[in-house]
Amino acid sequence: MPDLYHTLLKYDIGHLRIIAESWGLELESNDVNSASEELVASVLDPEPVRETIDILSADSRAALNSLIGSNGKVEWVKFTRQFGDIREMGEAKRDRERPHLKPISSTETLFYHGLLAKAFFDTDKGAQEFAYIPEDLFELIKLETQEESFEEKGEPLGRPATPVEKSFEIPASDRVLDDATTLLAALRVGNMESDSSPALRVLSKQEQAPALQILLTTAGILKKGEPQAEKVKSFLEASRTDALELIIKAWQSSHTFDELRLIPNIICEGEWKNQPLITREFLLNLVDAIPSGKWWSIPAFIRTIKEKFPDYQRPAGDYDSWFIKRESDGQYLRGFAYWDQVDGALVKYFIQTLHWLGMVDLASPEDGKDTTAFRVNGLKDQSSKVEGKIVVSSNGKITVSRFFSRAVRYQISRFCEWENEYPDEYKYQVTAQSLTHAKEQGLKAEQLLALLVKYTNGTVPPALVKALKQWEAHGTEARVESLLVLRVSKPEIMEEIRKSRAGKFLGEMLSPTAIVVKSGAIQKVMDALMELGVMGDVQINE
Repeated sequence: MPDLYHTLLKYDIGHLRIIAESWGLELESNDVNSASEELVASVLDPEPVRETIDILSADSRAALNSLIGSNGKVEWVKFTRQFGDIREMGEAKRDRERPHLKPISSTETLFYHGLLAKAFFDTDKGAQEFAYIPEDLFELIKLETQEESFEEKGEPLGRPATPVEKSFEIPASDRVLDDATTLLAALRVGNMESDSSPALRVLSKQEQAPALQILLTTAGILKKGEPQAEKVKSFLEASRTDALELIIKAWQSSHTFDELRLIPNIICEGEWKNQPLITREFLLNLVDAIPSGKWWSIPAFIRTIKEKFPDYQRPAGDYDSWFIKRESDGQYLRGFAYWDQVDGALVKYFIQTLHWLGMVDLASPEDGKDTTAFRVNGLKDQSSKVEGKIVVSSNGKITVSRFFSRAVRYQISRFCEWENEYPDEYKYQVTAQSLTHAKEQGLKAEQLLALLVKYTNGTVPPALVKALKQWEAHGTEARVESLLVLRVSKPEIMEEIRKSRAGKFLGEMLSPTAIVVKSGAIQKVMDALMELGVMGDVQINE
């Protein structure tokens, strides 16, 4: 069947304006091509399709359903015999009499709404005239009517996703395990002290750090923010499948993981209480009813929950006692009028949490757009993944695959500086400072060397082996630092200033005419030089 655009091209501009009026639109274009493009852009969207279908009379809706039941195409004679014909008239008479305002049949109603067209198609009996719904419009209408039939039959809420809604797929993964490993290592080495913490940069999504800490606490891996050694060891050494199942079960049973209070961009204030576990179980039941492996529309799912179960998280439908405000402008979101911003946002965050835990795939119209579809995929078995490897460079850089042992990466990361996240791998740098920090926690450089030798099959570069052994024996043997240096023209001037009151602001002698100036003391040294009759100049290279 022709699509909507090519169907509209057959009409004159007056007919296109009638269709636009039926959809509550006002065309800006004055030629058929541009007007057709404008109509297609506005009409091919689930929301206006649903609204247009909703305002049809019962007879017109029955006619549309008949077309849908025949896969969008019925012989013209057969269709008009049942639902009436269309009055044939030219452009002038049509524009004068405006038949779309008083249609004589359901066929005419659908025709002037652009929901039905007629054309000749080839058949076994030769070319025959058919009533049809434009192909791309038919797909949307079919999904909208499926949504209603699902509700009537007590089947899953909402409807399958449209091709546009599921265009750009975002597969689920078990990356939450790698983020958990990163977070545990950061807490262990005290690397979570600020918003600019390297650990936060390495997490796949920084905003999930609070949620992850709650999950790990529920699972008993953290207690009062501190990693529990035996629990951490057990979690990191478990297979990816078992570890993910542990995290999911902790989430499913948690009374403290409160999705509502974790939604970005809203702030919950006051002493009011909600029931996150009961709400989670309710939403899980709705998701469980959706066929596994089938793409489902997020907007339609949320809309149907609003229509059928608006109070799903509100005791006695109370929309006033919860103090919730929008972070951007401080606007309080009280009352049912803000259902979409609070209760609807919670459903969407819940689906995103399922994706974060590896339980559903997501999709959007295109990369970077808001997600509009999800697909239940069940708990994926990660045990068959081929483990990655460790790559060690002579300059002290260590690259660890995301699929390598999490327990080993946890240990290595405690000896190193952390670089930013990379796809499916983590990069670390061994430095004197990182080894010093590790030593303060009771770790030794020789332990790092033993780890690297073991898990690279002895391929650690000799230069790094030597450096680690030397550091273990002698500590830092070289230092690069930024210093402020005072240089004078004669040793006599240097002696004089060292004996003056500025002497206490001077540090290590570098030569008879050069000496280090302590941090923040430039002006005091310059004043002292002036008192000695020496004119100084300050040159600082950025």
